[in-house]
Amino acid sequence: MAKVDVISRVTVLAEQVISSLGMELVDLEYKREGREMVLRLFVDKEGGVNLDDCASVSRELSEVLDVEDVISEHYSLEVSSPGIDRPLKKVEDFQRFKGRLVKIRTFEPLPDDAGNKRKTFLGELKGIENGVVLVALKEGQNAAIPFEKVAKANLEFEF
Repeated sequence: MAKVDVISRVTVLAEQVISSLGMELVDLEYKREGREMVLRLFVDKEGGVNLDDCASVSRELSEVLDVEDVISEHYSLEVSSPGIDRPLKKVEDFQRFKGRLVKIRTFEPLPDDAGNKRKTFLGELKGIENGVVLVALKEGQNAAIPFEKVAKANLEFEF
C-alpha cells in the first residue's frame, strides 16, 4: 500500500479509536526515521492529555491496526500530546483557540491591513469568519488570512 494510502486509512481508524476515548486526533505523521518507520500521533482533549490517555490510545489503536493489517512493514507507534506549540490544522481550531497567541506561516506573502506583505504572522488569534483567519498582530496591525493560504499555524507560548 502506498504511503499516502496508509496515512489516509490509519487516519480514519485512529480518529474512530481516539474519539471513542473522548479525545481528538490533532496530527499524524508516518515517516522513516533511521532504519524504521514511525507512526506518530498527537492527541488532545479538553484540559489536556496525560500519560494514561496516551497509553490507552496506543493500546487500543495497536489492536485495531493489527487486525486491519494496514501497515505491512515494521513500524513504531508513538502517541503524545501536541505540546505547548500545538498545531492548528482544522477550521474549528482557529475558533477554539481564539484569544491565544499564534504564529501563522502562509504559502505566499500576504498583506496586513497596513499593506505590508509577509509570510509570517505573529499575534492574537481573533477567530475565523467565512474562511478567513483573523489575527491582531503584535506590531499593532491586523491580518485577514484566507484559510487555504495557511501553510502552518501553531499556538505560541507566552512567557
